[in-house]
Amino acid sequence: MAHAQPGALRCRRKFLRFFPRGFRDDTYVAWERGYKWRAHERWGEVLDRTRYREALRRGEFAAIAGHAVAIEARTNLLFSFEKMALRDAVRSPAGACAFAHGLYEFLHGHAQPADRFAAWCDIIGALPRRQTRVLTWPIVTVFGFIAQPDVHVFLKPNVTRIAAEAYEFDFAYRSRPGWDTYASLLEFARIVRRDLRDLHPRDQIDAQSFLWVQGSSEYDE
Repeated sequence: MAHAQPGALRCRRKFLRFFPRGFRDDTYVAWERGYKWRAHERWGEVLDRTRYREALRRGEFAAIAGHAVAIEARTNLLFSFEKMALRDAVRSPAGACAFAHGLYEFLHGHAQPADRFAAWCDIIGALPRRQTRVLTWPIVTVFGFIAQPDVHVFLKPNVTRIAAEAYEFDFAYRSRPGWDTYASLLEFARIVRRDLRDLHPRDQIDAQSFLWVQGSSEYDE
C-alpha cells in the first residue's frame, strides 16, 4: 500500500486500531463478518441456484420471497422500517412473483450486469408499497450481497459516502438506485481490496465491513 492516497492510509490505520489482526481478527469476525457469512451460508442451504430454479418452476414464489426475507431478517443490514416495507411488498402473490423472478434474473441471468441491475431496480420500484418506499439502496443491494458476496456489495448510503470522503475516493453517488452509482461502488470495493491485499480480504463482505468501520458512528474515535 506504499502508493496509496493519504486518506486510504488513514482508513487502514483506523481499521487496524480496532482490529489489530485485520480481517482475521477474532473481534472483527465476531462484530462484522460472522453474521454476514452465516446469512450467506443459510442462503446456500435454501436458495442456491438449483433449488431456486426448481422452486420457480414449481411456482413457489411466496416461499422464495419468504426465505429471502427471513434470511435477511437475522441480520442488522436493513433498518426495521425497511424490513417491514419489504415484507409488505412481497406479501401479495403478485409481489412475491415479481420479486422471485426478478431476483433470480439479477443473480443468475445472462444479461450484462448493468442491464440486470437496472431491471432489478425497476422490479423493486414496482413492488406494492404501503407507507415506506421499497426502492432504497439497502433493499436493492442486500440480497446480492448475501447470495453472492464474491460479487456484490451492500450499500448504506450515508456510511459509504463518509467512508469515500475519508478514503479520498470520488464516489458517484445518486440517491435513486441506478447502475452508475452501483458500478462506482463496485470500483470502490475493488480499490479497497487491492490496497489491502496484504491483509488478505476474502470477498466483498470484508470490503463492505472495512467501509463500515470508516463511516459508521459505531466506530467513532
